Amino acid sequence: MTSNAAPVGTDFDRAMMQRCITLAKQAAGKTAPNPMVGAVVVQDQKIIGEGFHPGAGQPHAEVFALREAGAAAQGATLYVSLEPCNHHGRTPPCSQAVVKAGISKVVVGMVDPNPLVAGGGLKTLTDAGIEVVTGVEEAACRALNAGFVWRMVHQRPLGILKYAMTLDGKIATTTGHSAWITHQETRNQVYDLRSQCDAVVVGGNTVRLDDPYLTTHGTADHNPLRIVVSQTLTLPRDRHLWDVTAAPTVVLTQATANPEMQAFLRQQGVEVVHLDPVSPEGVMQYLYDRGCLQVLWECGGTLAAAAIASGSIQKVMAFIAPKIIGGQGAPTPVGNLGLTLMDEAITLENVQLQSIGHDFLLTGDLPNLKK
Repeated sequence: MTSNAAPVGTDFDRAMMQRCITLAKQAAGKTAPNPMVGAVVVQDQKIIGEGFHPGAGQPHAEVFALREAGAAAQGATLYVSLEPCNHHGRTPPCSQAVVKAGISKVVVGMVDPNPLVAGGGLKTLTDAGIEVVTGVEEAACRALNAGFVWRMVHQRPLGILKYAMTLDGKIATTTGHSAWITHQETRNQVYDLRSQCDAVVVGGNTVRLDDPYLTTHGTADHNPLRIVVSQTLTLPRDRHLWDVTAAPTVVLTQATANPEMQAFLRQQGVEVVHLDPVSPEGVMQYLYDRGCLQVLWECGGTLAAAAIASGSIQKVMAFIAPKIIGGQGAPTPVGNLGLTLMDEAITLENVQLQSIGHDFLLTGDLPNLKK
């Protein structure tokens, strides 16, 4: 659908779908490997039931909405941000529950990219004589579940590279000092971003130099899985990441790396997982197997370059502070990509720039460098 095409549905339809999206976001970061979904039941243009999917293994959004509507769902319209499922997973098929409830019309934001669904749910509805409208607020519904869509199509989580830098492109001073580049308002937005992701990845250098927490600092009730990628495991023992009372930590390393440190980490309750080789592709395969949808890379330039080159990053979020620090050897967000000519530079797509207090956030999508 082109950007100047007429929007699908009525103003009321679009308002109800936006309500579905708002409901769905209440479970941000908690549904993996499932998508976020919201549903609303409407009778005579009044909401009589609504719900969202709270997490894998729990009822889907439609079930909560139909349950709240009760018998009044007979002849009503159901709005749902994602096509109702048509297969038996951990829960029964929603499409059959919709038919059973006597719904007369279903308005769907987007078709499910899951091959187990992919139009099957809509067919069940139309075969039962239910009127079906699809594509209402589709772009917003797809954006809501960008990680789920990417996972279904590519069998990998969606990778987001996040960094904070000065106006002259430095992520730390020449001595390695980096706290704080941005202001508190910006850092709060980073905490919110973490709450929407299933895992956050750093390398050994970040652990050594920054001693990060990688949590939401109490601003949300969901913390991502904290991932440390280290070939050699030459890491200090007095790091915040080894305290797993706040959030779980997984260290990905080689089987032969620093056995004493491996033993120490396991004693702290840190999960140690062996990868061969230790690479961004291996990290993303491991996190896919764990059911992750969105993975936030908050690493330094060397690991960031490797992640970009391997196709493990799809989106870049650069928080920019209007400060100049200088320093010829000061670290930058992305290390060596092997590019020597300016026309070889990777150009971001769908770029957006927003102001956050004193700072700025530039977001953009990387072209699909590696299929």
